[in-house]
Amino acid sequence: MGRAASGIVAVFAASLAALLGLLASGGGAPAPGGWTPLPAPAVPISFADIVSRVNAGVVHITVVDAAGHDDEEEDLEEGRQEGGAPAAPHPHRGEGSGFVVSANGEILTNHHLVDRATRIRVRLTDKREFAAVVAGSDASTDLALLKVQANDLQPVPLGDSDGLRVGDWVCAIGNPYSFDHSVTVGVVSSKGRKIWDASFDAYIQTDAAINPGNSGGPLLNAAGEAVGINAAVSTEGQGIGFAIPVNVARQILGQLRTSGRVSRGYLGVQLHELEPDLQRLVGMTRSRGAVVLDVVEGSAGAAAGLKRYDVITAVSGEAIADGDHLVRVISAKPPGSTVVLHVVRDGDELALRARLTERGSADEAPSSTVPAEAVSQAGDPLGLVVAELGRRLRHGLRLPPDRVGVVVRDVVGLSPGVEPLAHGDVIVEVNRRPTPDLAAYKRVVSTLKPGELAWLFVYRPRPASSFLTKVEVEAHK
Repeated sequence: MGRAASGIVAVFAASLAALLGLLASGGGAPAPGGWTPLPAPAVPISFADIVSRVNAGVVHITVVDAAGHDDEEEDLEEGRQEGGAPAAPHPHRGEGSGFVVSANGEILTNHHLVDRATRIRVRLTDKREFAAVVAGSDASTDLALLKVQANDLQPVPLGDSDGLRVGDWVCAIGNPYSFDHSVTVGVVSSKGRKIWDASFDAYIQTDAAINPGNSGGPLLNAAGEAVGINAAVSTEGQGIGFAIPVNVARQILGQLRTSGRVSRGYLGVQLHELEPDLQRLVGMTRSRGAVVLDVVEGSAGAAAGLKRYDVITAVSGEAIADGDHLVRVISAKPPGSTVVLHVVRDGDELALRARLTERGSADEAPSSTVPAEAVSQAGDPLGLVVAELGRRLRHGLRLPPDRVGVVVRDVVGLSPGVEPLAHGDVIVEVNRRPTPDLAAYKRVVSTLKPGELAWLFVYRPRPASSFLTKVEVEAHK
């Protein structure tokens, strides 16, 4: 509390000094349009002092993976001799970065860098090299903890990634393309980016140059603290790199140290954000909470009695802001623990008890697909061409009983809400009214007025997923 108070005082004093300076110089009047210019911020003229202090804690990592793996196309090509005969398997070498998190030899890096490694070598700035072992790894967050036999390493201090603001200066250190300890500088471009895993991704986006080989290295703030772990870069644009927030690493480091893996609580629900247009449909008067879009059969959520369109507003007394917050809260609890879910269902408040299970890998998607037939019909008021989902196709898709609906054959509308839809999607509900067949779908659509918003609950057979999308009703033709 003392640090927080002193921080507030310091900010206030700086603001007061800036104000006095403006008044003394005759300034302080708002600029045209009512906007008052901010005082010039204190930004580092150079990251040189930070780099010189932190560099010793940044390491170069070389990995050699299992010989003869064949899950990449380039490996299949390399693994054949002239005439098509398989060549002898050979190991593959990769390089990346990491940084020291404890003096006794713990190093944080990316899971994807060391996932299949059979040998790992770590090189420091003083040219010392160590063999490393994976002490723990977590694919969901793409983080891994390495251990080397040393007790005199220099840790990189960890900062607070939640405190980052878009526009803050950051510095990346790593080993791109074998150029050891390269330093790049930029700003935080955005926060909370999702790339691969909608449940856990909350990447920091930065325009500090990040390239292959930077993976696992630190992203530093202007105080010289690691606020991220560099992990990815967009190949489609320049200045678009991504780092895992260091607070994500803080949450799992203890489990990586003690058990080598991360055990997470699991509720078994698919969520949708409670955006303003959705509040009326689910009976909410405020915009805080997470909408239950789907409940996995046999899951903790199903046993607790959760239903589609329930809004989870709190977990054991902790208020829930949105779906991402709910996932973090549930995942932080141990499997087997019991939580109380505070739920709003059609305006009524409920308290449901759920005994959490352990999060595992996702089920495989069904193998059947909807035939791609040419369609050239005019769309309905939702801008869609739909058809009956016949018994044969329904059986082939292995549709769950609560996923019966009409199948999308073509998307011809102009509403932004139809963009997520694709040929083969199954429309299960329109404005929470089931559409199990074409007749039911047409009855619901016929009640909609031009300009009205229609919420579609959609099931996509492959890969198996469900989602909500809102479509503006077009004028009846």
